[in-house]
Amino acid sequence: MNYTWIGVAVLIVLVACLRQVNQYQRGIRFTMGRYTATVNPGWRMVIPVFQAMTKVDLRVRALDVPSQEAITADNVSAKINAVIYYRIKDPSKAILEVESVHYAVMQLAQTTMRNIVGEVTLDELLSQRKTISEKIEKIIDEATDPWGVEVSTVELKDIILPPDMVRTIAKQAEAERERRAVIISAEGEVAAAENLARAARTLSASDGALHLRTLNSINDISSDQSNTVIFAVPLEMLKALEGFGGKKTG
Repeated sequence: MNYTWIGVAVLIVLVACLRQVNQYQRGIRFTMGRYTATVNPGWRMVIPVFQAMTKVDLRVRALDVPSQEAITADNVSAKINAVIYYRIKDPSKAILEVESVHYAVMQLAQTTMRNIVGEVTLDELLSQRKTISEKIEKIIDEATDPWGVEVSTVELKDIILPPDMVRTIAKQAEAERERRAVIISAEGEVAAAENLARAARTLSASDGALHLRTLNSINDISSDQSNTVIFAVPLEMLKALEGFGGKKTG
């Protein structure tokens, strides 16, 4: 009977010593306060009192950086937020080198975003979002490397401008559209004038071409009975008739 209780007690101690490390985790084992090993997935023994183990998640983590005020190089205030995708590549460094790795990445991302936005103008911030995101990613990745962190992607999500700045940008966009419309209209008029000039040269180069064009136009107009046609007689024809009349009189 005593052996039974002893066996039960030993079983309870063994179960209390077991720690399960999942496939996506690694365990950091400490023995009497000192780092001794990085534990792979599976059931692992941890001796109570003498040993302790901290689990580290190795999966990619999406960190939503909250909106914050930032001032661009041309003194425009904007609210920006971002999302950062990173993972822990060295579990021991993530535990030994920084107190709270996720909080540290968050704070570093916020300060880096403010600094980078302060180096660019508003136009650059709006038009070069991908380039700025890549620059932020590079800085954060290099800064977090001693913590055993690998940053894979940084994406600027929203850029919120003050209402008066939004109205100003809308007016600029409208003015730009009007300017382009005027340019396109002017280019069309120039092309039309060039075509008319080319047609005039072609008609003047051929004898009788102008008269044929006039007759063709009269024919097109006369197809509609509601139109009144005023026929303009060429000056050459009038001179010819005038000469003919003079001969007959004589």
